[in-house]
Amino acid sequence: MHTNSKFTGTGVALVTPFKKDKSIDKKSIVRIVNHIIEGGAEYIVVLGTTGESVTLTKEEKQLVVSLVVQTVNKRVPIVMGLGGNNTQEIINAMNHPSDFKGIDALLSVSPYYNKPNQEGIYQHYKALAKVSRLPIILYNVPGRTGSNISAETTLRLAREFKNIIGIKEASGNLEQAMKIIKNKPSSFKVISGDDSLTLPMIACGAEGVISVVANAFPKDFSEMVRQTLAGNLPKARTLHYKLTDITEQLFADGNPGGIKAALEILDLCKAYVRLPLMPINAETRKKLEQLIAHY
Repeated sequence: MHTNSKFTGTGVALVTPFKKDKSIDKKSIVRIVNHIIEGGAEYIVVLGTTGESVTLTKEEKQLVVSLVVQTVNKRVPIVMGLGGNNTQEIINAMNHPSDFKGIDALLSVSPYYNKPNQEGIYQHYKALAKVSRLPIILYNVPGRTGSNISAETTLRLAREFKNIIGIKEASGNLEQAMKIIKNKPSSFKVISGDDSLTLPMIACGAEGVISVVANAFPKDFSEMVRQTLAGNLPKARTLHYKLTDITEQLFADGNPGGIKAALEILDLCKAYVRLPLMPINAETRKKLEQLIAHY
């Protein structure tokens, strides 16, 4: 199997469930991972934004990854989030291959807060590509990082580094996504980073999604993605519109607060988040409960 073909379809940006004391809820991790795989998702992404990775200690990250690897048991590929705004620190982390057992690829967010220019972003990823033993998926999310990876920079990286295999494009900019899709090498994947834009992005030539919604609704969401990839748009649209109202509410008061509330309503984990995040407000929670009850 070509490395890249593992990451077609629906990847799920896994939440990190917590107990009331904010410690890791291991039983709920196992429950949600099995729920996602049984729901038909193609791969799992651990330690991403939705997994609240920035609030986990190194030991907690290792615990979460080892538990996910053990639970998945090679049933689907696993992508691990490894990014930041200190290039050398990420390189140092990449030099510990024992930390990547059972991991198939890395998802690396563009440097946040520093606001590098395009050359800085290019040099950052070049440095990572030179040392990484695993394939790298770029992650462009300007709403969180404060800077955008331009289409030109993405294409430059895609052409120059064989182990940079794709991008999770969460800019919300379809024109930018289309520019990448039109001009990229054939093996390079464009992956939607916005649940609500997944159908139009795949229709334009993207090859799947890394989804938040699919933590809770893996069956319908992954089927929507498969139907879109197969060109069966009437079926895909039906599933897409079945989920749009829920999707909107999941992000209405912040992620992962929304998806954790949905998972609590579905009895898959508690909705606890770590500071500086807070649970979603009562009004959003009530709307979510009503939508899920009617789902």
